[in-house]
Amino acid sequence: MDKVPQRWQPEVRLGLQEALVNAVKHGNHLDPLKVISVRYKTSGGQYRWIIQDQGGGFDFECCCLDRADKVSADAIAVDECGRGLYILNQIFDEVQWSQGGRELHLSKRIHRWFGMPLVC
Repeated sequence: MDKVPQRWQPEVRLGLQEALVNAVKHGNHLDPLKVISVRYKTSGGQYRWIIQDQGGGFDFECCCLDRADKVSADAIAVDECGRGLYILNQIFDEVQWSQGGRELHLSKRIHRWFGMPLVC
């Protein structure tokens, strides 16, 4: 987090916490023998995280994903699955799954304009 501009740290921290909790709870099913790996890369104003669990995978083409983009925040608030996806899609510019849903790719673009970071 120390490389993310301070102005954006609370927002990015919330998104990463949501992704990590989902990986532990839904991916690894709280199994203490399974681990979560996190890879991080930054280049210019592009910040990328890859979070991988050891679970059975996530059907990222399920109705939960569709609903995260189409349903209002108020309607999602009571739906645990939709709420998490909604948060990720609001915070990050790109949210993609790979490895059969065991690997989540998150990306945030932050550009500087006259010395002030701007999010695109």
